[in-house]
Amino acid sequence: MLEDNGSIRTLSVDIGGSGVKVMVLDITGKPLTERGRLETPQPATPEVVINAIVMLASSQGEYHRVSVGFPGVVRCGVTETAANLDKNWIGFDLATALSGRLNKPVQVINDADMQGLGAIAGKGVELVITLGTGFGSALFVDGRLVPNMEMGHHLFRQGKTYEEQLGRAALEKIGDKKWNRRLQKAIASLQSLFNYDCLYIGGGEAVRVNMNLPLNVKLIPNITGLLGGIALWEE
Repeated sequence: MLEDNGSIRTLSVDIGGSGVKVMVLDITGKPLTERGRLETPQPATPEVVINAIVMLASSQGEYHRVSVGFPGVVRCGVTETAANLDKNWIGFDLATALSGRLNKPVQVINDADMQGLGAIAGKGVELVITLGTGFGSALFVDGRLVPNMEMGHHLFRQGKTYEEQLGRAALEKIGDKKWNRRLQKAIASLQSLFNYDCLYIGGGEAVRVNMNLPLNVKLIPNITGLLGGIALWEE
């Protein structure tokens, strides 16, 4: 049926601290629609964020399944942490709730993990960091995901975490120049910790990166977070 003619359409959803984004992808991960975006409602409770997704989905035409990237630890469709959203997400079964609203099968994964699935080459040790409201991270070994690695909440320098030092609040407080110097230190720190073959830097604030990057460090566009949605359905 659908599988035979390659016409499965996937609604890919990226929930961020500042914006909720959606797009429909074909079976190869190619965008079929323009990206839709709404500001993340505040307070970002499960109910209002799901309402935003449903509203965005209604403007995207036909789709058969849904992939969601969520900014926190996700296990079996249940969101376990939500540092940049509302505490009501802790222990919330997002996959079941959203599937009920959209009447489609839903898979949920950490947002940086989904970004990574859209970016990686699948060879060696690949690390992904996302710079946005917070600091997301994803680790892959020969294309296999090490899930829910919340690097952002680990200590980085001066007794503060990567997220505290490099999240959007820090960027706005210290400005681009100082933030880029901090990021340079973070790249060196992560290289010595993971000895990665390649580091990918994405997220909404990646456009503010302004430095000579090492050859094994690549900037990826923010849309990569949506493009990873297809990989969730691959066995």
